[in-house]
Amino acid sequence: MKELPLTPSLIKRGNKFKAYIEMTKPSIMALVLVTTVLGFYCAQGNLHRPWLLLWTLIGSALSCAGASVLNQYLERDEDALMNRTRRRPIPSGTVSPAQALSFGITLVLAGLAVLGWQVNLLTAFLSLLTCFLYVLVYTPMKKMSWLNTTIGAIPGAIPPMGGWAAAANGLDFGAWVLFLILFAWQHPHFYAIAWMFKEDYKKAGFKMLPVVYPDGTMTLAQIMAFSFALIGFSIMPSMIGMSGKIYFWGALLLGAVPLYCARAFQYEQSVLNARKVLLASVIYLPLLLGLMVIDGIF
Repeated sequence: MKELPLTPSLIKRGNKFKAYIEMTKPSIMALVLVTTVLGFYCAQGNLHRPWLLLWTLIGSALSCAGASVLNQYLERDEDALMNRTRRRPIPSGTVSPAQALSFGITLVLAGLAVLGWQVNLLTAFLSLLTCFLYVLVYTPMKKMSWLNTTIGAIPGAIPPMGGWAAAANGLDFGAWVLFLILFAWQHPHFYAIAWMFKEDYKKAGFKMLPVVYPDGTMTLAQIMAFSFALIGFSIMPSMIGMSGKIYFWGALLLGAVPLYCARAFQYEQSVLNARKVLLASVIYLPLLLGLMVIDGIF
């Protein structure tokens, strides 16, 4: 049977659908959901109550997606100036700013409604706090101070607390330990990205650390400091009884890899070594989280 050709209107609709999906930043959403599941798991030691977990993930995904869209709405002019972002849906003209604003607000409100109705008010509040800090504090601060990375790491570290709050209807010290791990991990990760794209950030007027201090001294010092801090925070679950010896020794071993890459970057400031720091952070986190689950099973 002969296939009918796609009409221009259908192609346009398909492109617009892809653009709306792209604005939700699926890769960031995946990280948020994985860490939310981890918090849920650690709070009760299992993944029982699957319906509660499902509603938690749906609400978290919606609010996370909405925050990403609103971030791109606010940064649409800056995105148009950078090579790595100028093809995003809003600066490319695929989605209008008004459409993005409506879409983002709708997603955030829907996510908060799901969490407040089907989970609990604490989880909904943590999600609201995440959106507020990410959209209304971190986003404008990128034009004001290099400390934006540290401020941005706060909402990035809240999702496991949301999963914990959903399962336990409260926050214990273990939830804060997960927060500290995610908080420290983000610094080497995002400083490496900032170094790799510092010229782009400079064109957009973003005061990222490598832009403010172009000699690299401050960037490297921050990467090293938080790489050491990450090792310390990562073994805390064993110290408080959340995990055992398997996790403890595994966390120490895993932590040595980002630290080694950070030291190599300190020795030779290059895009290649910055990319190695980034790659090490990308590999490190899922392995560490998986080790925490495996330790709980055995």
